Amino acid sequence: MRTSMTTTTREIHLAQRPTGLPGPETYRFVERELRELREGDVLVENIVLTVDPYMRPRMNDVKSYVPPYKLDHALDGGAVGVVVESRSESLPVGTVVRHGLGWREHAVLADRYATKLDLNGLPTSYFLGVLGMPGHTAYAGLFDVAAFQPGDSVFVSAAAGAVGSLVGQFARLAGAERVVGSAGSAEKVALLTDELKFDAAINYKDGDVMGQVGAAFPDGFDVYFDNVGGDHLEAALEHINERGRMALCGSISGYNDPKASGPRNMFKAVGKRLTLRGFIVSDHESLRPEFEQKVGQWLRDGDLTYNETTWDGLDAMPEAFVGLLTGANTGKAIVRLREDPTA
Repeated sequence: MRTSMTTTTREIHLAQRPTGLPGPETYRFVERELRELREGDVLVENIVLTVDPYMRPRMNDVKSYVPPYKLDHALDGGAVGVVVESRSESLPVGTVVRHGLGWREHAVLADRYATKLDLNGLPTSYFLGVLGMPGHTAYAGLFDVAAFQPGDSVFVSAAAGAVGSLVGQFARLAGAERVVGSAGSAEKVALLTDELKFDAAINYKDGDVMGQVGAAFPDGFDVYFDNVGGDHLEAALEHINERGRMALCGSISGYNDPKASGPRNMFKAVGKRLTLRGFIVSDHESLRPEFEQKVGQWLRDGDLTYNETTWDGLDAMPEAFVGLLTGANTGKAIVRLREDPTA
């Protein structure tokens, strides 16, 4: 028999499509009954949820690489939880799993949509961050998409975020000549240089991103990892070396601005014979074993610094999401629903 605690759950629905930053009117908190489990299903009590930049474009009704969220339906995203009821031989009660039904307290799903995790003493949230989608994105974008080579100089935008903070460290550990990141506060600039060991960092809120990037790279650079677009991409086009490579991961500067403009100097890509390649991490699943082995080893060796900003409780999801979109987070933004079993 299912207990009364797990008969119903709370989840967050998309009430209306936002213009600009999502506000409280964007969401509706809904309590509903969970369906009965079928053969092969599991009931998961979520421990930790993620908010990620890609979720903002999904709130718009536009065609993209991932379908938009539906109005009056539950939002979704990465989550880690523990199986509390099971009709699956492969995922018995007590198994910790990663799955895609976030923005809710519980999830019922077929076992094929859940990945069993071996925590090895690590916090569950790591599997939504450094050992999850952001870490995989950083690894694939730097080493596969941008074809990083030892001796390259690397510029990373949004470098204090979940992906950017790892890109810079991966480049340093793999033998980069120089690594520079962009962030949005003096505190984050200090974090990049003092804790994450970037060679230099710029505060884009000081203005003149073009000039700051040029000063940071008097001899140019070879690889740009773009999480921002806009003026950062424009500056990168101006100062990157000939035959440089750009991994285009995101464009967060324009996600909440209906009038966002692109770089005005795209012609530089022609004269410099640049490679600009957009990518989606799901296209790079073949790299996952290599990524998990190498990054896991860096973690065990103490070579990586990993930061998180945590909000508590499902009610904090909207605040956490806006915090992510406005740069309130350092490192991975997560929402914790219950005590971590590794604590």
